[in-house]
Amino acid sequence: MIKVVAIVGPTAVGKSALGLKLAQKFNGEIISGDSMQIYRKLDIGTAKDTPEELQAVPHHLVNICDADERYTVKDFQQKARQIITSLANDKKLPLVVGGTGFYLSSLVNNLNLGGKSDSDPKLRQRLMKIEQAGGIDQLQEMLQKIDPKAFEKIDIDNSRRLIRAIEVMKTTGQSITEQNNGNKWADFYLIGLTDDRQRLYDRINRRVDKMAENGLIDEAKHVYDHRDEFPQASKGIGYKELYPYFDGTEDLEKCLSEIKKNSRHFAKRQFTYFRNQMDVDWYNTSDDINYQAVIENNIAKFMEE
Repeated sequence: MIKVVAIVGPTAVGKSALGLKLAQKFNGEIISGDSMQIYRKLDIGTAKDTPEELQAVPHHLVNICDADERYTVKDFQQKARQIITSLANDKKLPLVVGGTGFYLSSLVNNLNLGGKSDSDPKLRQRLMKIEQAGGIDQLQEMLQKIDPKAFEKIDIDNSRRLIRAIEVMKTTGQSITEQNNGNKWADFYLIGLTDDRQRLYDRINRRVDKMAENGLIDEAKHVYDHRDEFPQASKGIGYKELYPYFDGTEDLEKCLSEIKKNSRHFAKRQFTYFRNQMDVDWYNTSDDINYQAVIENNIAKFMEE
């Protein structure tokens, strides 16, 4: 069976750096599991690896779409499986790196994400009108009522995923979180990185400050100017918080503080998701200074099994 290593955990914990080191050691290539790094020209707010890092190790599913293109979890699942299979055939280790929980779950659990039986275009249009009218709270309440399991597991701040989960439940009577076809197609070793809360929050705050120094404001202004054309990217943390600054209703420091706060909240949700929903081998980067050596040893054992 195909062997795959995935590195998960909250934002800013050090997943990308570890992924680069492991790829170099184990003849691997990196597959981004992030739902925003797919977009070209959106580099700073999405925390992509640097151009030098992208060249040091082959990366996949990075810079594959323009920001006005629609990209779904099903697109990710299909493309990631193709890449993983190709890498395995070439005797390379596929390393999935990224923090989008449902994306990774779709891959690991082989979720059934499509098909005519769970699609209702008319219902979807009605739900989209609710969202366009500013009714994301209404969608959240609807999902919580009809599918509390999905409400707990998916990103409820993402209206597209809310709509999809409601659509699936209403058309099939089955939660989108239970759509597993039961066929294990690959053997995954899930590595989770975590850190002491205050240390992680300090890292997040420093990262946002560095992003601002490196051009985040200009990048966010580009997204702001095209927000109607960039429906997915325009809702990303690091961009949407700066809109009041461009509107002239808030000062820059207040908006940057909002990015830090939302990033901290997102990190907490990521950790909760992976801890509760997936079988992850956790490593605290503060408690164990030799955690990388331990991980390398465990990967070697995993590859021999």
